[in-house]
Amino acid sequence: MRIGILVSPRVQLLDVAGPADVFVEAERQLGDPRAYQVQLIGTEAGVIQSSSGPRLQVDASVADHRGRLDTLLVAGGPHIASIAGREDLQRWLQRQAKVVRRIGSVCTGTFVLAGAGLLQGRRGAAHWDSVERLAAENPAAAVEPDAIYVKDGKLYTSAGVTAGIDLSLHLLAQHHGSEVALHVARRLVVFTQRAGGQSQFSPFLTPQLEPASPVAQVQQYVMAHLGDELTVAVLARVAHMSERSFARTFARDAKLTPAEFVESARLDAARVMLESGQAPMKTVAFACGFHDAHRMRAVFLRRLGVTPQQYRANFGTTRLASSPGG
Repeated sequence: MRIGILVSPRVQLLDVAGPADVFVEAERQLGDPRAYQVQLIGTEAGVIQSSSGPRLQVDASVADHRGRLDTLLVAGGPHIASIAGREDLQRWLQRQAKVVRRIGSVCTGTFVLAGAGLLQGRRGAAHWDSVERLAAENPAAAVEPDAIYVKDGKLYTSAGVTAGIDLSLHLLAQHHGSEVALHVARRLVVFTQRAGGQSQFSPFLTPQLEPASPVAQVQQYVMAHLGDELTVAVLARVAHMSERSFARTFARDAKLTPAEFVESARLDAARVMLESGQAPMKTVAFACGFHDAHRMRAVFLRRLGVTPQQYRANFGTTRLASSPGG
């Protein structure tokens, strides 16, 4: 089975190496060194330098590639926008999309597929830092901002960097079953099915408004009084506005309701406490305004797809500092 990975100058190295290692490791698990043939197909011929420095020797370029691929993945990188509009590349991808069994992307590689029109009317994913731009530039696409990867027919798109491993394990399981994918995941010390979405990895809440504006002042008040009662009535008094006018103004300027902002602020404060210390869950919940651990757990599951305990296990600095070899 021929797996093609499209690479371009300044490609993110892990976008290439992660999926490649999944399929190579699968060969070992299957005991068949010919189960997969991974090819690097360059937007240019010869040697392509990655964004982190190491160089990749491509097997072929889009200009001289021959043969039929089973699966084609487009790797992302910090300068992917410079190639997304290339007409020769768009035509090549359009031809490939008609003949391959599966076509997909890792991280910002989704922009290249979108440039070729392959995201029109389809669901897609990208790195959390790029989803707003992807959605704005492709209004006919349904961009899923929290997804690790998305399947829409033969189109597979994934979120940032390591999500390419998640996607590749899914593709492997489709062909050889979940048991083989599990063995490969264990060898690579990764999850076969990651808990939660990529919201776990996105940056914490920060106000982006003019500091002197009433809405920004309310945001600052919320973050300084997380344990207090923070109803619309309370916040409207802080803003010196009527409740109706405040709710409308806040939603317009902050792009979310006051209640959504309060919950997000409390959630992010809890994330900080869980990452940086070992305080009991009840203590974290009370300090961040959730009042009890059960309510905090429900918010974590609804917003991040993981429990507070799972979040601490994944991101706690105490755990990282005590890890072997850490």
